[in-house]
Amino acid sequence: MNRISIICLGVRDMEKSVKFYRDGLGFMTDEKGDNPKVVFFNTFGTKFELCPLDLLSHDISEVNPPEAKGFGGITLAYNVKSEQEVREIIELARKAGAAITKEPQKVFWGGYHAYFSDPDGYFWEVAYNPFWSFDENDTIKFSK
Repeated sequence: MNRISIICLGVRDMEKSVKFYRDGLGFMTDEKGDNPKVVFFNTFGTKFELCPLDLLSHDISEVNPPEAKGFGGITLAYNVKSEQEVREIIELARKAGAAITKEPQKVFWGGYHAYFSDPDGYFWEVAYNPFWSFDENDTIKFSK
């Protein structure tokens, strides 16, 4: 088992989240409605899904659904090919309504990154790692 097929985020306001990801950040989807039951985005590699938080928690367990309790120790990452692209993506996120929690800057491991959070408080790292490259499908390669 060495694959992640879909990352699903449980969201409190589907319409707000769909508009943030699809209309603000430009995530691609065939979904035209603003308040679908579930939405899948056609991202490269691992796919991305939004689902209403209450529906997702009851899907996990109808008897004992998990409760949202703040930061769960997980971040999502969007890796790019340059420091300039980090700055561009952070500006795109800012215009879409994201909270910028860490402005673009150099980091101890030799790269350049920033963080923003979406309308539900999920944290995204936007990072340039000069030690990684991308293959012909724009998928990260951990070695050069």
